[in-house]
Amino acid sequence: LCMCEETFAPVAPVIPFDSETEAIQLANATTYGLAVYAFTNDLSRMWRLAEQLEAGTIGINDAVPATSQCPFGGLKQSGWGRELGIEGLDAFMETKHISLGVTP
Repeated sequence: LCMCEETFAPVAPVIPFDSETEAIQLANATTYGLAVYAFTNDLSRMWRLAEQLEAGTIGINDAVPATSQCPFGGLKQSGWGRELGIEGLDAFMETKHISLGVTP
């Protein structure tokens, strides 16, 4: 159930895998993408995971990566847009380009 639906419950599914590639494929093989958490001491692996995992929040060696300054929101079926941080204000703002030519 916790691999097929967003449970929003305190669960930690543990799924065995044989390689990093398989772990990434398993994590991305869902219609949801709110958050992913991984734990590693390998700095190169950390960057590979961060680049390849499909989620709005990726916590590596951090079980609670969200702060009020960080944009929060999911990918895929886990949400639309962002809240918190500067990115959370974008939905309420309209960008305008103004070019002013001044001649003496």
